[in-house]
Amino acid sequence: MKREGDSGVGATGGGSGAGAAAPEREGGVPLPAGKPRGRPRSEAVERAIVEAVTRLLEEGVSYEALSIERIARTAGVGKAAVYRRWSGKDELFLYVVRELEELPYEGPREGPLREVLVGALEWLREVGLAKRRSALLRVVAGQVHSHPGLWQRYRETVVGARRERLAAVLRRGIDHGELRDDIGVDVLIDLLTAPILARILLREGEELPEEMPRQVVDAFLDGLRPRT
Repeated sequence: MKREGDSGVGATGGGSGAGAAAPEREGGVPLPAGKPRGRPRSEAVERAIVEAVTRLLEEGVSYEALSIERIARTAGVGKAAVYRRWSGKDELFLYVVRELEELPYEGPREGPLREVLVGALEWLREVGLAKRRSALLRVVAGQVHSHPGLWQRYRETVVGARRERLAAVLRRGIDHGELRDDIGVDVLIDLLTAPILARILLREGEELPEEMPRQVVDAFLDGLRPRT
């Protein structure tokens, strides 16, 4: 699974990162956020650590109460195994957030601008639907938002990676004469992603209809065509 609260193209800008990471995916695809570092990794050990964090969150352990020692004990590994992969609790937590939030991106990465943008917004819509369905994702989102420093890092890594991916797609559209060049790319990203993000974050009781990504992209492209 895989983040939100920002603009991303699954991010094409992302997403999202989902990150990631934040890992990346843009151009309609989520990127990785905060990659583990150090020696060659054992997938089994890394997965055990990630699952330990997830299990503790599911049990109601707060971000403040999480510690590397507690995570390592739950995962059945030594603290050194955690530190070989992540610099500390913040980096590990953001990695887990990205893993939970980032859905696989299955839309187009190349091709007509409209289709790539629709793919990016469809990914964002699916992330929103996943968050609405998942109690764990809602808990994780609350933990991130309630810690300003963590929230800032989330925005810089996970959200930033998503936005950069989407920015690359929009710059190509400008270079190819498909979009106006007198509006900043950051503003274009906000115009494109705001309708779905507003529905996800501010209007939780309302549906996220399947046709919404195409409607938003068509309105966006109609309004942003180069002036003749």
